[in-house]
Amino acid sequence: MVANGEKQQGHRPGVFKQKNKGHKHGKHRTKGEIERENKGRVSVIALTKKLRKEQRKMDRKNKANQLRKNKRDMVLTEKRRLGTRDGPPILVAVVPLHATVDAGVVTKLLRQEGAGGVVHQEQSVSGASDSFGLVVPRFKQRFTFLRTSTDDIHSLLDVAKTVDSLIFVLNSDEGWDSYGDYCLSCLFAQGLPSYALVCQGMSDLPVKKKVDCRRALSKVTEMRFPEARLFPLDSEQDVTLLLRHLGTHRQRKLGFRSRRSHLIAQHVTFTPSGTPGSPSSLGTLCVSGYVRGRPFRVDRLVHISGHGDFQLSQIDAPTDPLPLNTTAPRPGKRGKAGEVNMMDGDEAEAPVRVLIKADPSCRESLQTEAEVDPMDGEQTWPTESELFEAEEARKSKHVMKVPKGTSDYQAAWIVDNDENCDLDEESSEDDDCDDEMMDEIPEGNDDDSQDAGSYLPSEGEDEEEEEEELSSTERAGADQRYDEHMDEMEEEEGLKRYREARANEMFPDEVDTPIDMAAKIRFQRYRGLKSFRSSPWDPMENLPHNYSRIFQFQSFERTRRRILAEAAEEEEGAMVGWYVTLHISDVPSSVMESVQGGRPLVLVSLLPHEQKMSVMHLLVRRHPSNTEPIKSKEELVFHCGFRRFRASPIFSQHTSADKHKMERFLRPGAPTVVSVYAPITFPPTGVLLFKQRDDGVQDLVATGSLLNCDPQRIALKRIVLSGHPFKINRRSAVVRYMFFNRDDIMWFKPVELRTKWGRRGHIKEALGTHGHMKCVFDSQLRSQDTVLMNLYKRVYPRWTYDPYVPLPLPWFKRESMVDLQDLDME
Repeated sequence: MVANGEKQQGHRPGVFKQKNKGHKHGKHRTKGEIERENKGRVSVIALTKKLRKEQRKMDRKNKANQLRKNKRDMVLTEKRRLGTRDGPPILVAVVPLHATVDAGVVTKLLRQEGAGGVVHQEQSVSGASDSFGLVVPRFKQRFTFLRTSTDDIHSLLDVAKTVDSLIFVLNSDEGWDSYGDYCLSCLFAQGLPSYALVCQGMSDLPVKKKVDCRRALSKVTEMRFPEARLFPLDSEQDVTLLLRHLGTHRQRKLGFRSRRSHLIAQHVTFTPSGTPGSPSSLGTLCVSGYVRGRPFRVDRLVHISGHGDFQLSQIDAPTDPLPLNTTAPRPGKRGKAGEVNMMDGDEAEAPVRVLIKADPSCRESLQTEAEVDPMDGEQTWPTESELFEAEEARKSKHVMKVPKGTSDYQAAWIVDNDENCDLDEESSEDDDCDDEMMDEIPEGNDDDSQDAGSYLPSEGEDEEEEEEELSSTERAGADQRYDEHMDEMEEEEGLKRYREARANEMFPDEVDTPIDMAAKIRFQRYRGLKSFRSSPWDPMENLPHNYSRIFQFQSFERTRRRILAEAAEEEEGAMVGWYVTLHISDVPSSVMESVQGGRPLVLVSLLPHEQKMSVMHLLVRRHPSNTEPIKSKEELVFHCGFRRFRASPIFSQHTSADKHKMERFLRPGAPTVVSVYAPITFPPTGVLLFKQRDDGVQDLVATGSLLNCDPQRIALKRIVLSGHPFKINRRSAVVRYMFFNRDDIMWFKPVELRTKWGRRGHIKEALGTHGHMKCVFDSQLRSQDTVLMNLYKRVYPRWTYDPYVPLPLPWFKRESMVDLQDLDME
């Protein structure tokens, strides 16, 4: 209480009062709090940053809009140029997908005058049995139609690589047959251009049946072509609708051809430069056609599909055989401005103009392999211990029996029998004991044949015996007719492959240790890995001799982007849409024989480095139609972009690690990497793998795409040595049957062991001299468990590259062989 009613005065702190810091609660001020504190004041630096940020955002939007507009304009310009005066004619191939349909009827309808087109000039396109050029004044477009045969799958694939559109002729009941489905599988895997589905004979049906037929056919085709439109082709109005569709529909872009210059030959001449009549004489091949894709450069190499790489000498510009000129009406004649004036090439023949001549100093080289210097190997000076061992070996006396009168120099070249041991089995894959097993099978018993001959039938059984003999004779004749078309060697090889594939599926990579040979010699190229994922493996270690013949990029992806970007910006050479004549030097006469045989001639300009050999990796999947096992290092036929060749690849798993396990067989349903020695090709590119039988039939076994080019990709082959636990203790066990001598156990002692039930362990010591060993594991083994040891070695593909691929057996001959076998079975 305050005395005498006086008021209490508040304390006023002085200037020396302690001021504590405020508690930092970890929260940041919001933008609203900052604005309230600033009360509208903005610093110059913050204002400048804000304006710059807004300006950069507007610039980015502007740039994106400009790039989008430029890309749209470029696509529209390319689309409007195709088929007009400034671009090449629209190249269309007519492909029948059923044995009962005739593609000639379609081309006959397209030639009719009432369809709205004018057949300007017969085109002699190579490989097409019926081809012609068509100018449509109504659409101001020009077309080139070719009718291709599906009997030769190589020709069909070559034509599909260059055409702009495909017309598939279907059957009104089934759509396509089994061979048509096979052709579609190949085309889809390679890359399908724009297409149109055509069916004939529907106008003759009643209205109700026509609707049902159309609905059933649409149900069949929606599996392959879910959004395709079906065009009936029975009248001139239908032809006009088809032509409008071919001229205006969206063109599907294929990456492997849009980045390279290519053309299909329309006129071919050959001038031999060697001795006339010589089968292997070389000469100059003159190929005329329309440039497509990118501009054609004279200093680049040219690849002819199925024949190889060649150099160009010059490019000429002859008269366009299919002109489409939009001009004003002539004076004194009636006409509308902008009418189409179709000039025949024969009426206004102009002299051939030389566009470009090749400079020998600027042309790319045809060198495919690197120059190998055998003296450029690694030279190391021997160590003192090696010199001492060599001196001791020289001083030691070695007694050898030689013929009388042999000098010391001659005796040095004689190989002792003890030293002449063949160790080629080190590089072999597995020990084949089939021959030994076949030798142990007895061929027959003479006693049995004598006992069988001692039985004499009675008279009552003669008629039954004669009937049995007649029936057995007829059966034997049918069996002989059936066996005429069967190859016993092929059957035996197929049975062997099936057994190997089944054994590999049941016991993956397991190999029996040889008894008569030391395991450390048999498996001396193998090594153990602590971890397949993380253990190191030098990619430059112990490379084969073939690696000195190939080329390698420091960064394949960076080189690919640079070359494709430069190819997209090229504006030199013969431009797209020009009708040119290419003079190709040093071409064998077999190319002209192929053209005269009716096969197409497709040319493509190679990008830099695409003629050089390297290790190419392809990512493929096994085709569902293939059921036979495909073994690694088996010869296959490859279709990679515009190239076609034969090679023996190896298979490996597709993983993101630095080491990849080799696959002995092409597994179904899983992506597999196929490694092969082949010319460099820049992706994206479709890949098809065929297997050729002994009778000439080529079966589609896998489809996929090109992965990359990397010689340093490590593919490791794994073998698994198995042993049986003989005595089992708590943490240890005695294992046998993995090795058969003490030296092998001590040699492989550092390698880790595992079991099928997931136990881990290692070899502790050898017991005795017959291959028993004491092993320690992380837990007790089970009696039914199996002890395994993994060993690895690096594998490489075989150098069997062959650019020559034989022609496949035509489908009608294949069908006739099947019919003969069916008749024999009946």
